Amino acid sequence: MKRIITFLLLLSISSPLLAQNMGKNKRDVIAAIEENREAFINASDSIWALAETAFDETVSAEILASMAEFNGFKVERGVAGMPTAFVATYGSGKPVISVLGEFDALPGISQKAQPEKEALKEGAAGHGCGHNLFGVASLASAIAVKELIEDGKLKGTVKFFGTPAEEKFFGKIWMVREGLWDDVDVNLSWHPGANTEADVQSTLALVDFKVEFFGQAAHASADPWNGRSASDALELYTTGINYYREHIKPTVRIHYHIQDGGQVVNVVPDYAKLWVRVRDTKRSGMLPVYEQVQKMAEGAAIMANVDYKISLISGIYEVLVNRSGGEIMQKNLELLGPITYTNEETAFGKKIQAATGKPLVGMDSKISPLKRTLENPGGGSTDVGDVSWNVPNINLSVTVAPKDTPWHSWAVVACGGMSIGHKGMIYAAKALAMTMVDLYEKPKLVEKVKQEYIERKGDEIYKPLVPEGPPPVGN
Repeated sequence: MKRIITFLLLLSISSPLLAQNMGKNKRDVIAAIEENREAFINASDSIWALAETAFDETVSAEILASMAEFNGFKVERGVAGMPTAFVATYGSGKPVISVLGEFDALPGISQKAQPEKEALKEGAAGHGCGHNLFGVASLASAIAVKELIEDGKLKGTVKFFGTPAEEKFFGKIWMVREGLWDDVDVNLSWHPGANTEADVQSTLALVDFKVEFFGQAAHASADPWNGRSASDALELYTTGINYYREHIKPTVRIHYHIQDGGQVVNVVPDYAKLWVRVRDTKRSGMLPVYEQVQKMAEGAAIMANVDYKISLISGIYEVLVNRSGGEIMQKNLELLGPITYTNEETAFGKKIQAATGKPLVGMDSKISPLKRTLENPGGGSTDVGDVSWNVPNINLSVTVAPKDTPWHSWAVVACGGMSIGHKGMIYAAKALAMTMVDLYEKPKLVEKVKQEYIERKGDEIYKPLVPEGPPPVGN
């Protein structure tokens, strides 16, 4: 690397242990990330302003792919049948270490980078899950490691996976199905959050499917007896789901979104459609519930005397935890120390908390001890789970918003477009890069992580829960 690690850079590092306990390669990746801080922030802000949603992240994906290419990576675009999915690769030989990057936004939560709720563009999407930060931080870590490989200080291959449509269709499933991680030894991922920790908790498995009902239209007043109402079937179905909630385990979640319940009040609707999602802490617990709610759709169709159709959209596994990887990440978080904030940033965070009805405590970036892995942790879902059942995966959470901020909301969008989000992004890049350095330098760590993966996976045979054919691009 053609740079000098300056005294000012060392002064900027919050942990007093860093200068004396950190090896040169780790200091170098930190320097590389700091040296290009403004370029990474500009890329993140561009993706934040674009706020492109599932499979439409054309410009956002190209920003990341072009940045990777500019920095010497070989980029393969349009992988696994998805125009916005890509793989950037540098180096050769083992180990092969990869890192994930997401960049899709959520519909309808556009927000300015301010603590008062106000859309940047009415009705537009917004990065309410911080994916503008996610993709850039991961690529920044890969670029920093690439420079060490280029200079002969590390040996092996680094890969960055540009993974689209995490919020809706779970693009990683199709990438896994194509075998894109087959040659990878260890994968790393992070996610923006309201806390900073080496994440050793799992997520929820889920399945998404659509139910359509087909009836017979008729005049709702003159001759309703000639009609067979698809919306009656829809209402009977959702009523059945809601009664079923009493008889499922507390770990199960069922959601639905009515997408079409009829068009006008004076016509018996001949068509209705809803999107249904079933979750549980384990795929093995989710599948029986999925089977039951499919039977209920048939029952609703029989009661309303209509036809029905069920279409699988996709389904994802829970994350397969790797504590050995978490321990490596934990040590690097402790070296880095917590993120520090200015008085202005703390005030911004407290205004966000006031606007969302939360205690006015600002940001929480302390580094907690590595947590005990919980059997049923609850929470959300991610297609990182499918990756983790195919390659050992190390997870990280980094603070990018105030404590208790409602996720998938305007409040996260606001923070992701200003310095609170930027600081979390740069921090994540450093933690990821430092952990990759450990894996390249110490082959025994790679073997330890892989051995735990083998033990935890056991006899499970991975089966992607997706329909036959290409991804639902354009839907």
